[in-house]
Amino acid sequence: MNTNKLNSSPVFSILSYSLIGIISFITFIPFIVLISGSFSSESSVLQSGYWFWPREISFDAYAFIFRYPAEVLSAYRVSILITVIGTLIGLLFSTMAAYVLYRKEIKYRNALSFFLFFTTLFNGGLAPFYILVTRYLELKNTLGVLILLPMFNVMFILILRSFIRGSIPEPLIESAKIDGAGEYRIFFQMVLPLSKPALASIGLFTALAYWNDWWTAMMFVDKDHLVPLQYMLYKMLSSVNMSSAMAQYAGALDQPKETFKLAMTVIATGPVLLVFPFVQKYFVKGVTIGAVKG
Repeated sequence: MNTNKLNSSPVFSILSYSLIGIISFITFIPFIVLISGSFSSESSVLQSGYWFWPREISFDAYAFIFRYPAEVLSAYRVSILITVIGTLIGLLFSTMAAYVLYRKEIKYRNALSFFLFFTTLFNGGLAPFYILVTRYLELKNTLGVLILLPMFNVMFILILRSFIRGSIPEPLIESAKIDGAGEYRIFFQMVLPLSKPALASIGLFTALAYWNDWWTAMMFVDKDHLVPLQYMLYKMLSSVNMSSAMAQYAGALDQPKETFKLAMTVIATGPVLLVFPFVQKYFVKGVTIGAVKG
């Protein structure tokens, strides 16, 4: 059967859109339950479980999170700042590294690739890493430690190198050099514009890594004004677990523990859901490039 005729068939279109709609609805159900549970009372969740709408509406979980609104806004500000700055700088330097590894005239590019890949298999351990960051680099309690430590992902660099190799032909680079273009001009005016799909895909993953990072703050941040959102919610969750255990021991059952987890998830994922539609077009193109050769 001709593929073009199959794609233009109304029956095929109806079945395809119906299947995609059903899958989309199924994947959207957990998020509906998540929002509903976050607005439910703790007792109703424990007694009746989760449902598509709150059986007993309660704002206790959100009231607990926003009881100190200044701290929440400060944590949001820190998370947004490190996510934006870290993603932009990380993409720039990762693409530079990928471009260097792509150029065949670089003498030791294979050795550099092996050195980068080797770091994904072995590391020096947590204690030397902590000593290096705090004593020698003196990054503790600074925004720099939140930006620099999660900045590089070796797999992202190797993916960008493969993308540049498959999307930017070498004759194009050579013709630009013959016309007198320097390396920086070639990189910023040719390589970066042609790598938008890959940059959008890797940028989304990098931004998610920054946004969800709480471990770095837990290890290297003691000052309240530098605490990002995820670490602040982590500390709140620890406090809720402790207070809930004490309340249960005293006979009180309506403590926002399970509902707090749901409300915390809603607050943490809200900005991501707002940003994703704007990069979805490039993201889909970026993750599918190279899947079909022709």
